[in-house]
Amino acid sequence: MVRIPAESHGSAAAPVPAKALPWYRHLYAQVLVAIIAGVLIGHYAPATGEALKPIGDGFIKLVKMIIAPVIFLTIVTGIAGMRDLKAVGRVAAKAFGYFLFFSTLALVVGMIVANVVRPGAGLNIDPASLDAGKVADYAAKAHESTLTGFLLGIIPDTFLSAITGGNILQTLFVAILFGIGLALVGDRGERITHALEDISLAMFKVVAILMKAAPVGAFGAMAFTVGKYGVGTLANLAMLVGTFYFTSALFVLVVLGTVSWLAGFSILRLIAYLKAELLLVLGTSSSESALPSLIEKMERAGCPKTIVGLVVPTGYSFNLDGTNIYMTLAALFIAQATNVHLSIEQQLLLLGVAMLSSKGAAGVTGAGFITLAATLSIVPSVPVAGMALILGVDRFMSECRSLTNFIGNAVATVVVSRWEGRLDHEALDAALHGRALRIDQRPADAVPAE
Repeated sequence: MVRIPAESHGSAAAPVPAKALPWYRHLYAQVLVAIIAGVLIGHYAPATGEALKPIGDGFIKLVKMIIAPVIFLTIVTGIAGMRDLKAVGRVAAKAFGYFLFFSTLALVVGMIVANVVRPGAGLNIDPASLDAGKVADYAAKAHESTLTGFLLGIIPDTFLSAITGGNILQTLFVAILFGIGLALVGDRGERITHALEDISLAMFKVVAILMKAAPVGAFGAMAFTVGKYGVGTLANLAMLVGTFYFTSALFVLVVLGTVSWLAGFSILRLIAYLKAELLLVLGTSSSESALPSLIEKMERAGCPKTIVGLVVPTGYSFNLDGTNIYMTLAALFIAQATNVHLSIEQQLLLLGVAMLSSKGAAGVTGAGFITLAATLSIVPSVPVAGMALILGVDRFMSECRSLTNFIGNAVATVVVSRWEGRLDHEALDAALHGRALRIDQRPADAVPAE
């Protein structure tokens, strides 16, 4: 949909290869160095690390500032240009079918690994000895969230509040409605569509500007995390943390890797393609921090704007593979640590409740912990107070949750694009192998490369 200017020297000629940037000019290298520096500052100067929290928070706020406009513009221009509203419905149905299957599979994988490894066995902790006050706020927030409240929360108070409020699902709802309305207008709406496309180009330039501050944001966030919680907190619950990281890696490499292979691309090459964004997610512990960049990268990799606009934002609430693995694994860890035996029937009940409570968890820091509290509050067998056991290391598991969620949504976007027969395989191959396409070879609705 975004109009790409023709090459002035003729489309047949191949472009002159750009000079390779030195390693320190690449965003992923800068973010990696910033993360290492943040860990060192937080470890050796904890007070200084904690004081750097506003830097990380400030960067995340900057990114959240542009998430709603980027989603709105991407979806509206995509749907308006598509014109075929049946195709939009078909894409949405396929996306939600994918989300339901793989998010449920993630819950099952977490449950299976927890039963096999049993990371909480032998701790023999009395639930009465735990300080339930530490998790009281999370439990209260969990009780406040109901299915009815979630559904009504998708509808904004006003059209503009959907964009200014920063709620992804509200922005998605309004953007789909406006995009459909613009498509129904027909030719008379083309001027509005073209204007929104031009605004979209400018907005992605803003994204590029903000991403230059990513190393600073990652440095501040990582310094605070290590300074406040300390690497030493990992030692007591190393079995849980290690099991969670192992399970997430297993899910990404085996489950998502198989899906990627069947779809005709390599999961490892996709991870390498998104390395800068993944390091940013690691540093900030929030997959939302890289959402605008993910949208841009997936369009550049040959996925149509309409599909990217629908799959990525909805995936941030309905396709949280990492969060789902964490929920069943953590719930069974608490049960094992407090010597609560769960029968097969009780575990299936836990699985069913988790399937419902996990939907709508935004990709922000702490959402997984609140969702876990919601699940345990409904399943009476596992003590909610047991969450105090994992409170100290939850922040370190949050990074892994966010990374797995992020990769899962990237894979989902490519797979749904392929199911629709609209994936530009040449653009995808070029992106994953680090080759630049000529302007005349780029997909019609791709975001121009920097």
